[in-house]
Amino acid sequence: MRPPRVIPRDLFDRLRPPADWRERLKPQAPDGLSSRLLLLTVLFTLAVQALIVGPNAASFHERWLMDRLQAAELASVGVEALPYSAVDDQTAEQLLRIGGVSAVAISDQGVMRQLLQAPNLARAPDFIDLRGRSTGSKLLDPVRTLFGHPDRSIRARAAPRYRSGDFIDVVAPAEPLKIELRAFLLNSLLVSIIISVVAGGLLYAGLAFLVLQPLRRVTRSIEGFAADPQTVAPTPSDRHDEIGRVERELAVMQEEVRQALRSRSRLVALGEAVAKINHDLRNMLTSAQIASERLADSADPQVAKALPRLERALGRAAALTRNVLDYGKSEEPAPVKNRVALAPAVTSAAEDAGLEAHGVRLVKALPGRFAVQADPDQLHRILVNLMRNARQAIERDSARAPRRKGGPLGSVMVEASREDGWCVIRIVDDGPGIPPRLSERLFEPFVSGGSADGTGLGLTISRELATNHQGELRLVETGPTGTTFELRLPG
Repeated sequence: MRPPRVIPRDLFDRLRPPADWRERLKPQAPDGLSSRLLLLTVLFTLAVQALIVGPNAASFHERWLMDRLQAAELASVGVEALPYSAVDDQTAEQLLRIGGVSAVAISDQGVMRQLLQAPNLARAPDFIDLRGRSTGSKLLDPVRTLFGHPDRSIRARAAPRYRSGDFIDVVAPAEPLKIELRAFLLNSLLVSIIISVVAGGLLYAGLAFLVLQPLRRVTRSIEGFAADPQTVAPTPSDRHDEIGRVERELAVMQEEVRQALRSRSRLVALGEAVAKINHDLRNMLTSAQIASERLADSADPQVAKALPRLERALGRAAALTRNVLDYGKSEEPAPVKNRVALAPAVTSAAEDAGLEAHGVRLVKALPGRFAVQADPDQLHRILVNLMRNARQAIERDSARAPRRKGGPLGSVMVEASREDGWCVIRIVDDGPGIPPRLSERLFEPFVSGGSADGTGLGLTISRELATNHQGELRLVETGPTGTTFELRLPG
């Protein structure tokens, strides 16, 4: 007996229906934009046709009455042109009724002659003077006829065309006009629907080819990019309209995002490596600082001479590690705002920035009891960074020390004022200024003004702290006579 055949597992999995097969079998609603576009196209076309049908119905109504008037006028001319008693009264009445009227009257030189006597009517006829009417009256006449009483009749008046006289009056029942007008409107409605469907279909097809299909292509590109940014996007079309520009700009943006993601992945790996290096380096620096403290007790003059340089180098290295780690944080903490007296805050920041009376001195030009709403620690960091940068710039000016020997090397002045709901703090120094090649990129990371122990992160962090306060830090001016920074804080 032949053993049963075993179906491979992978083949069985391929033959198994997908888990969402029930959802796939459900009828899908048409695409939202395309279906609404088709509906709006048909509705707009119908609206245009409705605007056309109204005047057409008024024109049909007036033309029907004019036909009755002209038929009655021709019949009256024929009757009056025959010799006396050539036709009897019954024949004349039949001729006059050929036009579908029940009464005919002629006015000539102010004298009204009744050619066909109107029968007794249950309702007085509605009068319509076709010689001159407003547009509104013409549009309302078909409505009155369609929804009027079944026994309604119309008395129409117009100027005669085939005979002399002031005017000709006829009385005609409105029911035949209603029947013909209803048939005219039904035919017009049918034609309007056909035109709407055809025009809407053609317009929709054109819009689908020119707009919807490219938009679907753009949408698929965005969805594919969102699912996997590394997926190669389709080549943009060579169209020169707005959609072509959207496709090209989207392709450029996607490529920029890909490059940014690749750079980010590299920066993440680099950041992890830098964090590990900083951690190990800080441990090494701690050991070196402990060793330098022990060297301070050495009696060797060479050691005592080299020890300050060693301490400064270790301090710069420790500051570098702290700044790099501070900048590597995902974001600064939200500021906890308090009312901060500015004068003590400026004095404390100046001490930490290394300002002193015999070197670069602090000059305060602050209003009395001036205070700001800010996080004290973050405001301190901003001021320290700005003052330290100013001090280092002044100390690097080689032409300054001989000129001011025995006196202050320079000054950093802090001013404050209130302008339109803002607290404006200006830090003004009399240093050599910032080189033009650096002033445009001053707030970018790792852009340093040339200090040997600078990392190029102080201004970047300071601007971020100012932004967290809903404020602004900017360079106002710089030049050979000095530099001015402005810190604007709400309140």
